[in-house]
Amino acid sequence: MKFKQNVLRIVSAGLLIIGATGCTQVNAGNLGVVTKWGEIQDVALQEGIHFRTPVKTQIINISTRVHKMEASATASSKDLQVVSTRIALNYRVDAAQIVEVFRNVGTRLVVENTIIDPALQESLKQATAQYTAEELITRRQQVKETLTDSIRATLAKSNLLVTELSITDFQFDAQYQQAVESKQVAEQRALTARNDLARIKVEAEQAEAKALGVAKAMLARAEAEAKAQELLRKTISAEIVYLRAVEKWDGKQPTIVGEGGAILDLGAIKKAAGR
Repeated sequence: MKFKQNVLRIVSAGLLIIGATGCTQVNAGNLGVVTKWGEIQDVALQEGIHFRTPVKTQIINISTRVHKMEASATASSKDLQVVSTRIALNYRVDAAQIVEVFRNVGTRLVVENTIIDPALQESLKQATAQYTAEELITRRQQVKETLTDSIRATLAKSNLLVTELSITDFQFDAQYQQAVESKQVAEQRALTARNDLARIKVEAEQAEAKALGVAKAMLARAEAEAKAQELLRKTISAEIVYLRAVEKWDGKQPTIVGEGGAILDLGAIKKAAGR
């Protein structure tokens, strides 16, 4: 009786071990490449739990997610300046060709070391050689596009898809860097001088316009006064003078008289007022 129980326990444990080893999981964001006795099968497994025959069948998780890889390379620009460039690449394996990628290259780490890194190095050197050191800075977007097109075309041959590429840094020879900085300082000073000259010119024009306006105003006022004086000279008479005096007289006799009598000639005023 005990023997049978022991046998049943051993069989149950064996079945559990076989069941456990016969199940495998393809993780999220992965496909499962299947090998039978070491031979790669043409169809990959989707995410989830899968049963397999222990020993005979192996399932290898291969990521289909976007991965980031950084690389740097030192090369000569078109004007023979030494430039060190650093880039960041986002890529993923073409899910439809994941079996072929594994068959021809291997896992993701092998792909990065044998395919992507050499491609980045070569493309960086080719792109750098197409531009001068100054153009690498001033035409950065165009440099990025040239580099992206080159890497995309190279990696597509190995069923690798480029999703994004960024140029993170340019480093130049110390002497060239100093020369660039000196040039930028000189250009900034020249720009400041041009701006100062333009400002002075505008201020001078404004002062000239203001002076001209004042001069014109004074001339107009002088002409108006001259015309008024001329008109007054032509129209003034003794009678008008007397009349204006009467209009302003308050009716009181002056308190100061001269040798000839009263300062105000009342008779003349009355005569003028009666007209």
